Amino acid sequence: MNIYIGNLPFNMGEEDLREIFEEYGEVASSKIIMDKFTGRSKGFGFVEMEDDSEANKAIEELNNAEVAGRNIKVNESKPRENNNRGGGGGSYNRGGGGGYGRRDRY
Repeated sequence: MNIYIGNLPFNMGEEDLREIFEEYGEVASSKIIMDKFTGRSKGFGFVEMEDDSEANKAIEELNNAEVAGRNIKVNESKPRENNNRGGGGGSYNRGGGGGYGRRDRY
């Protein structure tokens, strides 16, 4: 199961995140998402656990738990929906129409 963790302390490393979840079972991977321009943590990450029952126990016990002064948010990660948030898809009238400056001279 892939688990989303939000509101992480910005100084937390991937090993720290792994250690927290290893208390509940075997962790296949841990990843903290970094800003590609600054190289700093974005404050959220993901942990993958093979055993769903262990993952569910971790979610249940760690959601809203305090870690380094912050209450983390923990839930099952769902695949992103492709909702075309990147723009496009609209229709733009680029030609014709208007009439400004098109009046025939008398």
